Amino acid sequence: MNPTRWTAESVARLGAEDLRQLRDNALGLGSAEVVALCETALGARGRTAPRSHPGRAAREKSKLVPRRAAFQMRGVHLGARMSSWGGVRDSDGMVVLSLWAEDVRRENGGCSCLLWTPNEKGSRPWSDTPAGKERLQHRKLALEHGRAEGFLVYGVRQEGFLPEERAQTIKGADPHVLIVFQVAFRSAAYWAVWGGKAAG
Repeated sequence: MNPTRWTAESVARLGAEDLRQLRDNALGLGSAEVVALCETALGARGRTAPRSHPGRAAREKSKLVPRRAAFQMRGVHLGARMSSWGGVRDSDGMVVLSLWAEDVRRENGGCSCLLWTPNEKGSRPWSDTPAGKERLQHRKLALEHGRAEGFLVYGVRQEGFLPEERAQTIKGADPHVLIVFQVAFRSAAYWAVWGGKAAG
């Protein structure tokens, strides 16, 4: 595979299965640029694909698994708390986080997702909970490691709450789309950034 022939435009034209195959091949060859292009395209497609497409809901439902199961598939075993949204893989110390899919946004040809921000004047109470403090600790470990891994969680928000704290419905996590990201500090908040210029 010649990584120089792949661009964001050419990758975006691929079907989902071809995208995953290209990503897996690029991972095996160590082509981080192509992996990032594929992850960005897959992440964007998960948010923008038409909901009315025939059979999409059934396919999406079949590939989603409970969040805890997705962590186990990545070699991460969570503690007893059901509120945990991240963990550390024993085999290599890699931080693995679950990210709410609808919170991923596109920027600079890549993607970003807010990880943690302080609870200023009651604006984000979750940050002060045990799960929020755990996310802050995972952020520190990810910075030390230089990168982290993540996967997307799909569901329906509950008004007035962050999905990490309480959601109306959690459909499940997609363990087959692996996101490799860096942590960026912006205005007292920490973000996961990947693909394009976002991680630069």
